[in-house]
Amino acid sequence: VQLQACGGGLVQTGGSLRLSCAASGRTSSSYIMGWFRQAPGLEREFVATISWSGGSTYYADSALGRFTISRDNAKKMVFLQMNSLKPEDTAVYYCAAKNWILGARLTATSVHEYDYWGRGTQVTVSS
Repeated sequence: VQLQACGGGLVQTGGSLRLSCAASGRTSSSYIMGWFRQAPGLEREFVATISWSGGSTYYADSALGRFTISRDNAKKMVFLQMNSLKPEDTAVYYCAAKNWILGARLTATSVHEYDYWGRGTQVTVSS
C-alpha cells in the first residue's frame, strides 16, 4: 500500500486546512487509518484514527473538538479537517495505514501499530 498525503500549507492562527491522503496499491484489504504529526526535535505523535468502516474515530486531546477525521473508501481517501489552528499545530503531518483483522480493535493510536506510512505534508500555523 502506498500513501500520499497532501493539503498542507501556511495558515494563520485560527484558520483551517483540510489534509487528504490517497491510498494506492494493495487496497483490497481493510485498513485502520491514522494521522500523525511530527514537529522539529520531537517524536512523531498521534493525532486521529478512524476504523476501516469509518464508524469509529478517536482523537488526541490536542485535536479533540478542532479536527475531524473521515474517509471515503470508494475513492480510497482519508481526510483530516483541521479548524481553529494554533501555532503548536505546526508540524509535518503523516497518514498511516494498519491492516485490520476481524475481531481486532477498530482503531489504533500508536506509531508502532501501523504498517504503512506516507510522505508527510507540512503544516505551518503563523501567530
